Amino acid sequence: MKKYNLTIEGKKYAVEVDVNDNIANVKVNDKSYTVEIEKEKEPQIAKVAKPTPKPAAAPAQKPAAAPASAASASAIKAPLPGNVVKILVSAGQAVKRGDTLLVMEAMKMENNIMAEKDGTVKAVYVEVGRTVALGDALVEIE
Repeated sequence: MKKYNLTIEGKKYAVEVDVNDNIANVKVNDKSYTVEIEKEKEPQIAKVAKPTPKPAAAPAQKPAAAPASAASASAIKAPLPGNVVKILVSAGQAVKRGDTLLVMEAMKMENNIMAEKDGTVKAVYVEVGRTVALGDALVEIE
């Protein structure tokens, strides 16, 4: 029990208070009172719905390079897997043995893909940004 000496409007009061849950036994100048204490309302927290994440749009698929079996024997094939970063020829263009046809990036190195013979470019099977696998047809020369 806690004891207090209070002065209210010049009058002195000896107060004793004992609180159990929401009931207080209060004694003021030797007179006892039972007081019910109102419990504080717990603040209501508004529930906010979490936004549902939208699935990321799938990147546009580019057509794959022609597999080795789809191109003729005269096709220049990828010597290693990598990404096409430059195409220097187009269909119908005349090329000589050793001319650079395209540039591939593999293992952070640029690799020039060169014509193996003189001829005319019949088809280009890849585009810039395309990832190719080992043996995929890149350019066909006739």
